[in-house]
Amino acid sequence: MIYEVRTYTLRPGTLAEFEKRYEKRLPLRLKHSKLGAFWHTEFGPLNQVVHVYPYDDLQHRTRVRTAMAQDAERNALPGGQDLIVMQEAEIMNPAPFMRPLGSRDFGTGNVYEMRTYTYAPGDIPKVLEAWGKAIEARERFSPLAACWTSELGGLNKFVHIWAYKDLNERARVRDESRRPGTGWPPQAGVRPVRQENKLLIPASFSPVR
Repeated sequence: MIYEVRTYTLRPGTLAEFEKRYEKRLPLRLKHSKLGAFWHTEFGPLNQVVHVYPYDDLQHRTRVRTAMAQDAERNALPGGQDLIVMQEAEIMNPAPFMRPLGSRDFGTGNVYEMRTYTYAPGDIPKVLEAWGKAIEARERFSPLAACWTSELGGLNKFVHIWAYKDLNERARVRDESRRPGTGWPPQAGVRPVRQENKLLIPASFSPVR
């Protein structure tokens, strides 16, 4: 399985309208393939929506996008092209220890922290090995919603998304999980050359809430 992560930067003040239009078109989108998640940013780069689509492989993605381009009923509804400032699409591979997106019920009303680490070329396998050994202990504090490495788009990226009930729980978990003896953060022997984080709020229609 692969995941396409599409990030759209919108004109300020247009987020609600974009999500409204997307929700109206969603049933027609779901005829072709499922939606994995849909979030918008609360902290970090603002006015962004992040939507995730799982596919069997790149050929599956191509078939779906070709079918959507030919879907007259869906294309008759207004999209969000006039609201978008910038678009980015990346193909991600799930980490070996990641459970499929949407396979667990985190309840509703959550916030999600998306952390993107860029490593030097060749370092990602070391990171995956270290995380694979430590992730079970870390998830005793809060669940890992997704973990990917980039395949197409920006390379050498390691993306992890954590679910929290609120910002207070995030602060508590980050403090408790880093205490001596927890084994966190994993010691891979390498450090990222760049880090970025976003706080994400799920849309009402997002499968991951």
